[in-house]
Amino acid sequence: MNESFAQYAQYIPLLIPIIVLELGLMVFALLDLNKRTVTRGPKWVWIGVIVLLNLIGPILYFLFGRREE
Repeated sequence: MNESFAQYAQYIPLLIPIIVLELGLMVFALLDLNKRTVTRGPKWVWIGVIVLLNLIGPILYFLFGRREE
């Protein structure tokens, strides 16, 4: 098992920025969704898109889900 981990350990520094970016976008999108009263579509659908589609979900929300009041 240690040999298997050693093979993938070299990729950890590359994955950390992606994970931080993904979590940051998700949190920011969920906070923005929470404060908006009007969105394009039901909020529960956007929550699912943001959480389940990882990196693409928050981007889709910011491009298509937000609606100016």
